[in-house]
Amino acid sequence: MTNIAAAANIVAAARRTRTRLGSLLPDNAPQDEAEGYRIQDCVHTLLSADFGAQAGHKIGCTSAVMQTYLGIPHPCSGGIFASGVHASGASLRHDDYVRVGVECEIGVRIGRDLSAAAAPFTADGVVDAIDAYLPAIEIVDDRYADWRTLGAPTLIADDFFAAGCVLGAPRARAQVPDLLSVVGRAVINGIEVGCGTGADVLGHPHQALAWLANHLAGQGNSLRAGEIVLTGSLVQTVWLSAGDAVVMELSGLGRVAADFRG
Repeated sequence: MTNIAAAANIVAAARRTRTRLGSLLPDNAPQDEAEGYRIQDCVHTLLSADFGAQAGHKIGCTSAVMQTYLGIPHPCSGGIFASGVHASGASLRHDDYVRVGVECEIGVRIGRDLSAAAAPFTADGVVDAIDAYLPAIEIVDDRYADWRTLGAPTLIADDFFAAGCVLGAPRARAQVPDLLSVVGRAVINGIEVGCGTGADVLGHPHQALAWLANHLAGQGNSLRAGEIVLTGSLVQTVWLSAGDAVVMELSGLGRVAADFRG
């Protein structure tokens, strides 16, 4: 049986020291994704003193481009800590990450709780719980000796690459066009490097949000008012060099920018 506490301590220690996480010891490696999420919960508790309270969630592998890139054919989730949430225009240190990358995302701010007791949720059923949408840069960190060999359970245990986000100005739900028609462009140093649409995110970003609400409910947890959810990247991850300037432009939602200084 996996030693959940021991595995969580290994993951948390690697995060604190920005040490590349290799394969967990055989006795500590999660045997399946359920164990990965149990370790993740313990990691959140261990790291809250370092990185602040959990401010929301990220959903990975919600688009075909990311499922193909990572070789994982279904969504996975991770947590976002308060210290990792930045406003558009942020200037961040490239060297504060192991190998930093960015993704173009439609962010959602939750306006009312989606209680576990109300599950199961549908894409249509979660809409009224949305307070606002935000253009978002997800910050991801390749903290691994070789993520291709670790498997989804271990990546889940370490929040599935999550390292924070940069958020643009929120737009009220009533002011936002159909998310299917939103086009997201990833621009690095003035050059477009990727493009996708809201339809690429599980068919609709609301489908991703419903998946997350049901996933949390299965663990006895709820999505809470005020939390931010990153619904999944419209483009393949872009890995950065020191000094890169990042802009994500999402039609109908606005733009969000950050630089990663050396």
